[in-house]
Amino acid sequence: MVTEQEKTLEGLQTAIQMEIDGKKFYLKASQESSNEMGKELLKSLAAEEDIHRQKFEEIYEGIRNKKAWPKIDFQPDGGRGLRTIFAKATEEIGAEAEVINTELEAVKTAVDMESKTYDFYKAQSKNTTYGAARDFYEALAAEEREHQLVLLDYYEYLKDPAGWFVSKEHPTLDGG
Repeated sequence: MVTEQEKTLEGLQTAIQMEIDGKKFYLKASQESSNEMGKELLKSLAAEEDIHRQKFEEIYEGIRNKKAWPKIDFQPDGGRGLRTIFAKATEEIGAEAEVINTELEAVKTAVDMESKTYDFYKAQSKNTTYGAARDFYEALAAEEREHQLVLLDYYEYLKDPAGWFVSKEHPTLDGG
């Protein structure tokens, strides 16, 4: 019979691998990105994946050694940092971004990855008996959802920069 501790450790190992894979993907995509905004956004996502991995490793060791969910210091910013990077970059680049199809595909893949990660963390939060684990997974799920939203916004920007600006600026055509 599998114990609660073993189930938790297995879930953490999966989460660690997801974060490693995510970081690797984002770093590769940033190197292949054709614009500075994409490079910076994708590098930031890679850094966040690395922070998540480190926290999971910390928790994994705590559970393995103490057999209980450890108290950890994790304060996600809810994607504010990514939104700031994206907003600043779009102001600098404007509506003239040049995009290659591989970049659009990479962003689509990233959106799917974030969606799967979100689903995994939501499932983990529902399947744990540890209150601290539930809170941690819920915080991570919220952060992954914000990553997904930023990436969707970036995707729309890449597809049609001028149209994206029109939709975000909400201009009125009142003739006045």
